[in-house]
Amino acid sequence: MGSKNKLKRFNENETFPNVIQPTREEVINNFSYKGKWHSFFKNDKPIVLELGCGKGEYTIALAQKNPDKNYIGIDIKGARFWRGAKTAIEEKIDNVAFIRTQIELIDYIFAENEIDEIWITFPDPQIKYKRTKHRMTNSEFLKKYHHVLKEGGTMNLKTDSEFMHGYTLGLLHGEGHEVIHSNHDVYKNEGSPEEVTSTQTYYESQYLEVGKPITYIKFKLNY
Repeated sequence: MGSKNKLKRFNENETFPNVIQPTREEVINNFSYKGKWHSFFKNDKPIVLELGCGKGEYTIALAQKNPDKNYIGIDIKGARFWRGAKTAIEEKIDNVAFIRTQIELIDYIFAENEIDEIWITFPDPQIKYKRTKHRMTNSEFLKKYHHVLKEGGTMNLKTDSEFMHGYTLGLLHGEGHEVIHSNHDVYKNEGSPEEVTSTQTYYESQYLEVGKPITYIKFKLNY
């Protein structure tokens, strides 16, 4: 994407009522929406997050299928989720918002027990050992997710990385968390939830074209 296109999207994001782009300082110093997300949506519906939402395809698809829930996509690359934010406005999907920020700040953005469910879709597996701290299902990230999730809140990991799938399963079992569902090839093995197989991102469709299996884990965190 050219710099002019990026700049145009950044500027357009500034005008979108469903996009929030705080500075790191604003997030860390008593972020205004922390604990008050229901006032942003003007309802008391459950709140679901998609972390690393990319273009927002999954966030949008889930929001359309579940108007009884609010959805928030988070990504540091605003030029990407511009597409999802614009689609939500054009199609009048009012249960969607996007935040441009780092995922490691999640416990500054949301209050304890404020979130009902979290989706992580096709994250960078960060395969090298020295990149473990950046892996979105490592122990430190799981603790942050547990902090913002309500009691009994669920996590979903959908990935094309067999490494990420295996790493996460091993960590969950090792730390005593509850694996509700695990599938190492959601389109060939039966039993995957409909929302896992009925929605495909742009990159997911590319993975499928070359025969790459898509894996999925649904789990609860026990601390």
